[in-house]
Amino acid sequence: MKMRRRFGVISVTVSLLLCGCAGTAQLGGVTSAPTVEVPAAGETVPVATQLADAADDPAIWTGANGVNFAGKQLPGIILGTDKKAGLYVFGLDGQSLQFLPDGLLNNVDLRAQGAGFVAGASDRGRMGVALYRFTGEGELKPAGFVKSDVAEPYGFCMGRIDGTLVAVLIGKDGQVREYALTDDGTTITGTERKRFAVGSQAEGCTIDDATATLFLGEEVKGVWRYSLRGEPGTRTLMAGVGDGRLVADVEGMTLLRDGGQTFLIVSSQGDSAFSVWDVSGPAGRERYIGRFRVAAANGVDGVSGTDGVDAWSGPIGPFSRGLVVMQDDVNEGGAQNFKLVDWATVRARLNL
Repeated sequence: MKMRRRFGVISVTVSLLLCGCAGTAQLGGVTSAPTVEVPAAGETVPVATQLADAADDPAIWTGANGVNFAGKQLPGIILGTDKKAGLYVFGLDGQSLQFLPDGLLNNVDLRAQGAGFVAGASDRGRMGVALYRFTGEGELKPAGFVKSDVAEPYGFCMGRIDGTLVAVLIGKDGQVREYALTDDGTTITGTERKRFAVGSQAEGCTIDDATATLFLGEEVKGVWRYSLRGEPGTRTLMAGVGDGRLVADVEGMTLLRDGGQTFLIVSSQGDSAFSVWDVSGPAGRERYIGRFRVAAANGVDGVSGTDGVDAWSGPIGPFSRGLVVMQDDVNEGGAQNFKLVDWATVRARLNL
């Protein structure tokens, strides 16, 4: 995210929210595609770093019976990075449960393992991937580190491909490294499997484990679709910047499965919106669904200029159909934080 853009983003968002309507907007001469509004359902407390572009990326998790975290039985938890300071764990009520002061962590993702999960984050301080473990009860704990040769660790996502836990690290210049992770129960290590280059600055990514597909955002170009079973770097452009569905920068992205369909949600940072595709089919058969913005509601301000976004498929706490969590660039009254949105409401507004 470019800090110089913040006030321009606010003006576009506010103008739409004041009119209380779905429609188009102009930003730098680019017309946004038709966009509906959904209400914010909640928010986290702000990250500690003030007056800076600090909060960046969330990841959501719950178990079959909720989460036993730090002696509390909870419906779910949200991991969130402060890229100037470390990694937070929040409850669904938005309160901070734990903070790991691990420095310059940018993007975070996780995958279930046993009764808990393994998480990873791009680490711009130690230059690689910081790894963490949650066993199903207790707290999140450091579990290993993968050193990388990318110039600046930036984007990050995880997957489980043909039984192997994988981590994809994206350098700010678009260099990509894929690592196979091995867990001996004490320490998690990584071995490089593939490397390739996107072409220019890239960050957001997400992996569809079922199809071994990597969706990756080149910020000024669009969303690329890669096969993790194919030759390194083999790709197709799924959606490009320029027709109003994506307004640069293309930032965070996440997948959500619902009713036999898989939806890709992408942050269109340039006009503070989120674009949605049905990506259930093979490459070239994706179906554009529509766009939404997050409006102020329930005592929570609206969302602007999002970097990272994550989604949970299915019931979690009060969200019976799923939950979407996104970073908010300008959080009224405090430092940056993360906003919560009910997926059922998004479905209804997009007529899914």
